[in-house]
Amino acid sequence: MPSANTTKAYAADWTHYARWCRATGTAPLPPDPEALAAYVDSLHGTLSPPSIDRRLAGLRWSFAARGMPLEDATLRRLRPSEPQDHHPARKDALSEDDVAAMVATLPRDLRGMRDRAILCLGHAAGLGRGQLVGLDLVSEATPDADGDARGHVKVQATHVTLILPGSTRDIPCAAKPDLCPQRALALWLRFSRIDSGPLFRRCSRDGTRALEGRLNDRHVARLIKRCAVAAGLRPDLSDAETRAQFSGLSLRAERNA
Repeated sequence: MPSANTTKAYAADWTHYARWCRATGTAPLPPDPEALAAYVDSLHGTLSPPSIDRRLAGLRWSFAARGMPLEDATLRRLRPSEPQDHHPARKDALSEDDVAAMVATLPRDLRGMRDRAILCLGHAAGLGRGQLVGLDLVSEATPDADGDARGHVKVQATHVTLILPGSTRDIPCAAKPDLCPQRALALWLRFSRIDSGPLFRRCSRDGTRALEGRLNDRHVARLIKRCAVAAGLRPDLSDAETRAQFSGLSLRAERNA
């Protein structure tokens, strides 16, 4: 039985497919291979192949739950093929749908707030793990970051200002509240009581307060791998294989694609 978060993601996959069926005048049940192939075609250019695979896993579960399982042969034909120049060592990029599914697996405690802010900001700004943990919070009282900082962040009412060496840009609020970097950062800063210095920090053992030390960049890589597995992003792979497909570069890779 899938976890509660995975079941929620699968329900969202079914809702999206049912909406597409209504828009195209197609009956969602029983599963029609031709209709499903047309649906998958509509996702190309919008979702990455791993994201389409994850959505198909949700539909397969939904069909089975309704007593109409999707045949394995049909599922194999529907799965998107990798580009001819795909190299097995290349890490998968994360789409908006992927990050939304990953964020949904995080707890609502202080660590979850921090990790949600990392994923939302990293995806919205296309930052690598080193850039993320190297950010300092900038306020009117502390206009400069310390010597270890690789950039500054200022959280505004309607956006986040990101100041990196040689560039300054505003990251707007996301259309989806759960993916909004401004909202996620504001929540993390409020409950962590951080007003200056390193933006992302370790939490105390009991998870009730943020510590002084800057977070290690390895945490970001582990976070992405863990959440990718929990969100079921690559249902065709084992957990170990899924972890190998994602890295601290996965948030940045989608922006550079």
